Amino acid sequence: HLLVTTGAVGLVLGHPFDTVKVRLQTQTTYHGIVDCMVKTYRHESLLGFFKGMSFPIVSIAVVNSVLFGVYSNTLLALTATSHQQRRAQPPSYMHIFVAGCTSGFLQAYCLAPFDLIKVRLQNQTEPRAKPGSPQPRYRGPVHCAASIFQEEGPRGLFRGAWALTLRDTPTVGIYFITYECLCRQSTPEGQNPSSATVLVAGGFAGITSWVAATPLDVIKARMQMAGLKQRAYQGVLDCIVSSARQEGLGVFFRGLTINSARAFPVNAVTFLSYEYLLRLWG
Repeated sequence: HLLVTTGAVGLVLGHPFDTVKVRLQTQTTYHGIVDCMVKTYRHESLLGFFKGMSFPIVSIAVVNSVLFGVYSNTLLALTATSHQQRRAQPPSYMHIFVAGCTSGFLQAYCLAPFDLIKVRLQNQTEPRAKPGSPQPRYRGPVHCAASIFQEEGPRGLFRGAWALTLRDTPTVGIYFITYECLCRQSTPEGQNPSSATVLVAGGFAGITSWVAATPLDVIKARMQMAGLKQRAYQGVLDCIVSSARQEGLGVFFRGLTINSARAFPVNAVTFLSYEYLLRLWG
């Protein structure tokens, strides 16, 4: 419950930043973070920053359970050592990376439809509907899911899933390696890391993973929006080539600054909760 609660609080606090990031990655009407924030607030009020948040809140329990549960159990299977034994007999970085990649792959599979709906709703820039004003394309997450299913078929709900899998599989491995490496460097051998160490290591793990993930995060978001306001891509490679030709290589790092700013506090607190639960369960 603690990990889910922490994840939910982090999601609520981080969602406005995520909305700005998604819009910067998929739309060309903004000149930067501040411009996007100002235009969103003026046109849609504070509520505009929280579009598409309901499905991630509902799915946070599944996502965090899959991510940390699969990681811990895969590491247990690879090393045959419990969490308490891991401090005395640290697993190799290869085992940590493989366990992280496994959890990233399965998380992406579970997350794909939820993430697609979130991105579609975040990209709706219409203000809240008033009597007589035109309705937005999607009236909410359930209507969005039903519309995609009806208009694009069952496969439509997994649009961008391949890019999401390519993003999460290696970067979650990098995420856990960074965390473990920083903890080991700052903790005497055989001891548990302090809360301060966990917070700093978790924060930097979040930033490092997003630096690695951002190029494919841009591609994922664009493929999820494909077929609506812009051209449909034939695949991940076509999206990469088309984006680079039209907007230059800098396009692949859109949203990196705001991703990093959000990643440090959210992941610092997430790892603190994770370590607490592991010690509690022994």
